Amino acid sequence: MAGIRGSDTLPEMKVRKLLHRQGFRYRLHQRNLPGKPDVVLPRHRVCIFVHGCFWHRHPGCKYATIPKTREDFWQTKFDQNVKRDIRNKDELLRSGWRVIELWECGIRGPEGGMNWLLETIPDCTQKYVSWPNFSDLLVPSDQLTAI
Repeated sequence: MAGIRGSDTLPEMKVRKLLHRQGFRYRLHQRNLPGKPDVVLPRHRVCIFVHGCFWHRHPGCKYATIPKTREDFWQTKFDQNVKRDIRNKDELLRSGWRVIELWECGIRGPEGGMNWLLETIPDCTQKYVSWPNFSDLLVPSDQLTAI
């Protein structure tokens, strides 16, 4: 786990290049904000987190698997990560920041698929965005029926 990078990852760099090319100016990993957001746009009061699906447990994503060895250890670690993410997001929202969560699986595709981000940043009506959002597609197991 020591080799896992926490900042300047490839998905994060892709988002930063897109923003910079479109004229957005930002700060990186501001320590004075909860969770040290990956990208902070102070002018728009937006914090962007670029989450890895595996480590941050993207709901409904095929990359959010649990290793077969030491399952209890991993489950505890993942639960702590998710709780910390929720706590940081809530603190930022309460203090007037807008939060955008970008998941690694969505960033893997072509850059054109992220152009919505350029319109979302100046749009003050959206306080929280998580993309891509698979939770709308999930159906509770008690509602599944056999065909």
